[in-house]
Amino acid sequence: MRKSGAAAGFVRKHTGVALARLWRSLALRCPHCGAPGVTRRWVEVRASCPRCGLRLDRGEPDHWLGAVLFNLIAAELLFGAGVLAVLMLTWPNPPWDGLLWGGIPVLVAFAILTYPVTKLLWLGFDLMFRPPTPGDFAPPVPPSPGPAPGEPG
Repeated sequence: MRKSGAAAGFVRKHTGVALARLWRSLALRCPHCGAPGVTRRWVEVRASCPRCGLRLDRGEPDHWLGAVLFNLIAAELLFGAGVLAVLMLTWPNPPWDGLLWGGIPVLVAFAILTYPVTKLLWLGFDLMFRPPTPGDFAPPVPPSPGPAPGEPG
């Protein structure tokens, strides 16, 4: 059974949008518009996108639980791949103590290093299933004027 041309076009269009959102998230950009600067420090994501105003927490206090889940899954997959590689390279005498004591700091470091990426990945994933509504956008904030040239700041 073949899809009609309209249905295939719909799937192709939305698949492209979904992949673009995920790619933008991996690049630490707004998943909606692609603007940079959605992170303040490495582990802090701004309240809203500086360009489009999308609220990055979707206005829900428990929105980041999905990001924590993504982070945990990614860290566990990395650990599993590392254990498998070490087992394959050192079999029949794998360094069990080294796997234990080396795996703990790797898991902790990976979770911290990938935290902003997984937060934005979760937002991109969430936007696929719940497209943004007008209530998801913060009102624009006018830039502060700052001191005039030549005046002390």
